[in-house]
Amino acid sequence: MSEVTHVPVLLEETIAALNIREDKTYVDATFGRGGHSKAVLARLGVRGRLLAFDQDPEAHAHRALEDPRLELIHARFSTMREALAARGIRQVAGVLLDIGVSSPQLETPERGFSFARDGPLDMRMDTTRGETAAQWLNRAGEKEIREVIWRHGEERFAKSIAAAIVATRLREPFRTTRQLAEVVGRAVRTREPGQHPATRTFQAVRIFINQELEELEVALPQAAALLEPGGRLAVVSFHSLEDRMVKNFIRERSTADKFPRGVPVRAAELPLPELRAVGKVIKPSEEEVRRNPRSRSAKLRVAEKN
Repeated sequence: MSEVTHVPVLLEETIAALNIREDKTYVDATFGRGGHSKAVLARLGVRGRLLAFDQDPEAHAHRALEDPRLELIHARFSTMREALAARGIRQVAGVLLDIGVSSPQLETPERGFSFARDGPLDMRMDTTRGETAAQWLNRAGEKEIREVIWRHGEERFAKSIAAAIVATRLREPFRTTRQLAEVVGRAVRTREPGQHPATRTFQAVRIFINQELEELEVALPQAAALLEPGGRLAVVSFHSLEDRMVKNFIRERSTADKFPRGVPVRAAELPLPELRAVGKVIKPSEEEVRRNPRSRSAKLRVAEKN
């Protein structure tokens, strides 16, 4: 199998947003092939430290980045606070989350993430544990499948797709990505120009199998709690549900507690909110989208610890 390279999205913007100080400790919660980590390390001094997380065994097997200041941890990023505490680290100067699927994951047929290449219908980011997409599709009830496709894929044809999946598996269990793509393709009556009929379904099943939204929901408060005053949180998301979660989290944590009207409290006495939103949402430039079409839906949001 040839190695597929991954091009980090919004790389310069993300590294700038972290406002890296050379002697501090940082977290790259989604190591992948190490693109962001390499850029962070380039700005750290000899006393700086980077803790990186990735649950995908392939990220560890294909690791090309070696640096004494870097520790790569095989774990979900939702465990970052516990993992850092076990290493005696209570605060860090920055946390980066680059949410989504990497190019190597998408372009390796054996992983089962893409309908473009036929392969086992797996979709697990951590292939050492958990249920595969095929196993779930072959046992889940029609209602559960419909709800997952609707909720995580925002797929308006979720009902007909779920019915087609259940009817198909009675004749033959799902094993490959091509099987699922063909069943969905027949069930979807129309689709946006340039989008494969199975795009939303594959996305929904992947998000569900890996509990991606739940992981993010748990990780965001941990990241905020780990930040030292002035520390930065930078999150790159590619899906509207993820971006909405990040946007709402930063907004809620950037809003000070409100006292009832009439309470005699000076503005200077009001408690500071936990975070401060930094700038507006950042999107890829037209040039970056031309170079890397997968960056098109990316959004970067940044917050700073008060």
